[in-house]
Amino acid sequence: MTERPPQRIPNRQLAALIAEAGFSNAGLARRVDQLGLEHGLDLRYDKTSVTRWLRGQQPRGTTPALIAEVFTRRLGRRLSAQDLGLDACAPVYAGLEFAASPEEAIDIVSGLWRKDSGSHTELRKIAFTPAGLVVPSRDWLIGRADDRVARGAAPVPVTDGGARVPAQARGLPPRQRHAERGPGGRVSMGDIAALRSVGELFRTLDHAYGGGHARQALVRYLEHEAEPMLRGTYGEAAGRRLFGAVADLTRLAGWTSYDIAAHGLAQRYFVQALRLAQAAGDRPYGSYVLVTMSRQAVYLGHGREAVQLARVAQQGVGSGAPSVVQSLLHAVEARGHGVLGEVRACSASLARAERALESARPGDEVPYWARFFDEAQLADEFGHCHRDLQQYRAAAQHAERSLQLRSAAYARSRLFCRVVLATARLGLGELEQACALGAEAAAQAAEMRSVRALEYVRDFERRLEPYRDAAAVRGYREKVAML
Repeated sequence: MTERPPQRIPNRQLAALIAEAGFSNAGLARRVDQLGLEHGLDLRYDKTSVTRWLRGQQPRGTTPALIAEVFTRRLGRRLSAQDLGLDACAPVYAGLEFAASPEEAIDIVSGLWRKDSGSHTELRKIAFTPAGLVVPSRDWLIGRADDRVARGAAPVPVTDGGARVPAQARGLPPRQRHAERGPGGRVSMGDIAALRSVGELFRTLDHAYGGGHARQALVRYLEHEAEPMLRGTYGEAAGRRLFGAVADLTRLAGWTSYDIAAHGLAQRYFVQALRLAQAAGDRPYGSYVLVTMSRQAVYLGHGREAVQLARVAQQGVGSGAPSVVQSLLHAVEARGHGVLGEVRACSASLARAERALESARPGDEVPYWARFFDEAQLADEFGHCHRDLQQYRAAAQHAERSLQLRSAAYARSRLFCRVVLATARLGLGELEQACALGAEAAAQAAEMRSVRALEYVRDFERRLEPYRDAAAVRGYREKVAML
C-alpha cells in the first residue's frame, strides 16, 4: 500500500500578517518580485504562489527571507522568516539593512560573520545591487551617533596589574581568562587595542598577497572574537572605541570579499561597517566606508552611483576634514566621472584633489585610514582617470610617477598601476613596451589571490585582441602561458 505524502498544515502566522499588512495575495506576490529585482533576482510569483504558501507549502531558496523583508518594510518592525511560519535560509537581503539601533546592528553583522565563516557558499554568490546603496547612504547622511552604546552593569572593577578584570574571571590565570571569554564579559581597552592590531596585520597581508589570502581567517576572527566583545559589558567611551574597531575590521572583510569578486557580500559588509561607524560616533570613518563603496561601484561600472556615494561622503564629513581626507574624497569622485566619460567634471574633481593634497602640512593630524593617500596614490588616481577617458599620454605620465613613488609593500596597487601604464602604452601605439609591462603584471597576478588582479590583466589582454598577430603579442601570450 502506497504511503500518503504528509499533509501540509495551513500557515496561520502568514495569514495573520497578510491581514495585518492589508495585502492581497497578488499584492504580496508583486512586492516579493519587486524586492527580488532589487537584488538581481528574476522572480515570477503570483497570487497562486501565495495561496500555496498559505496552505503550508514552503517557498524555496532565499524567498522566505524576501517575504519577511516585505512585511518588515510594511509593518515597521523587524520580522524573520520564522515569524511568518517559513523555513529560514541565508537571506539575500541580509546586511543591506541600516539598523535602527546598535543592538540590531550587532545582530545583523554577527549573522553575516557566522554565515560567511560556515559553508554558506551561496552568500558569496549574491549579486551586487546598485539599489541597495541608496537607503544606507541616505540614513548615514541624515542620521547621527547613537545616544547610548554602553552595555551591561558597571560593577566596581578589580584590578590585576592595572587591567580591569570581570568578576567571573577573578582568580583565574590571565591566559585562562582570555580563553574563557564569552558574551557578557567586560571589554577592556587592551581588547580593543588587540582588534586594531589584528586589523593592521590583515591589511598588510591584503596589500601584499590579495584579499583571498587571509579573508576567511579574518571572518572567523570577527565571529569568535569581535562578536563576544560586542555582546559584552562596556561603558560609553569603551563602547564607542569598540564599535569603531569592529567597523574597521568589517570594512576590511568587505574589502577582501570585493577583491575575490564576492561583490554582493562585500556590499553587505560595507553597509554594516557604515552602521557600526555611526554607533562609534566616527563621522570621518563613515565617509571612508562610503569611499570604499564608491570604489567598488567604479570597478563594477556604476559610475553614477560612485559619484553619488563620494558626494554623500563629502557632505557628511564637511569642510573641516584634514586636507588629505578632502583630497581622497575628491579623487574618488573623479574616478566615478572618469567611468562615465565626463571629462570636465573629472578634471575639476582631480584639480580639487590636487589642491587639497598640496595644502596638507607635515604636522597635520591625519586619521590612520587616510595615511596611505599620498602623492603616489593621487598619481595612481590620475592615471586611472586618464586611462578611462582615453587620454593615454597623461595616463602614462601619472602611472609612471605613481610606480616611482609607491612603496613595494603595496604590491597589488603597483600591479594595478602597471596595467594602467601598459594600457596607456598600448593606446599610444607602443606595443612592445605595453606587452612587456603586461607580462610583468601577469607574473605578479599569478602570485596573488586576487580576482581583481586577474581581471586587470584580462582587461589588458582584451585590448590586445586587435593586435593578436603581432610578434610582441605572440611573445606576451607565450610568457603568460608558462605562468
